[in-house]
Amino acid sequence: MKRLLFILPLILFGALAVAFWVGLQRDPSRMPSTLIDRPVPQFTLPPVTEGQPGLTTADLKGEPALLNVFASWCVPCRLEHPVLMRLKGEGVAVHGLDWKDDAGAAWLAEHGDPYRRAGDDRSGRTGIDLGVTGVPETFVVDRHGRVRYKHVGPVSPEDWEQTLGPLMEKLRAEA
Repeated sequence: MKRLLFILPLILFGALAVAFWVGLQRDPSRMPSTLIDRPVPQFTLPPVTEGQPGLTTADLKGEPALLNVFASWCVPCRLEHPVLMRLKGEGVAVHGLDWKDDAGAAWLAEHGDPYRRAGDDRSGRTGIDLGVTGVPETFVVDRHGRVRYKHVGPVSPEDWEQTLGPLMEKLRAEA
C-alpha cells in the first residue's frame, strides 16, 4: 500500500506532463471551423457606411471571396489593413463584417475602405453564427458560398502568399 502511495503521484505527474507537452505542440492560431465545406449561414446586414451597400449571404456567391471580420477597436486589425488595401487594389474580392462595433464607418473613412461590401454586425449575432471567437478572422468563401478556410488573426503578406492567395487561385480555377 505504501508503494502505491509513492507511485501514484509520480504517475499523475507523468500524465500531466504528457498532457502539457501535447498542448504545447499545437498551433493556437489554427482553430478548426465547423463551417469548412458548408454554406455561409444566412444573414442580411445593414451597411457600415451610410449610402454604401450592406452585406448579405447572397453577396458571397458567384466568385471566390474573402470575408474579413474586423472592428475599429481591434489593434491587430490595424496590422492587416494595409494588406487588405493591397488586395483590393489587385482586384481580390474582399467583403467586411464589422463585429460588435459602433465606430466602423469612421475608422474606414480614416484608414481607407478595402471592402466591396461591408456589413454592420453590432449585435454580434452573425459573428456568432460564423463561429467568430475574436477579431480579426478571415474566411475564404468559394463561388457557391461555402466556407473553404478560416484564418484566425491578422492576415500578413506571408499568409496571403503562402496560404490564402494559392487557395483563392485554386478556387478561381475551379470556377
